[in-house]
Amino acid sequence: MYATQALTHVVPLAAELDKNKVTPGVLGFLVFAVLAVGVWQLMKSMNRHMGRVNFEEAPETGAASAAEGTPGASAGK
Repeated sequence: MYATQALTHVVPLAAELDKNKVTPGVLGFLVFAVLAVGVWQLMKSMNRHMGRVNFEEAPETGAASAAEGTPGASAGK
């Protein structure tokens, strides 16, 4: 009997809900804002790390000396 009384109070509230006007609300905005700040921090960190990378390759000393034929670079010694 109590369940039917509870349903009679809930049904009018459900009828007032317009499905075309439902929004994510404050919680949805907060989740989106936290994700946006996280992505911004990741991009900032990536730019800082990419700035430290040296893109120029240094020639290998062993390969360069073997190609030139220097006496110290032979494998038999």
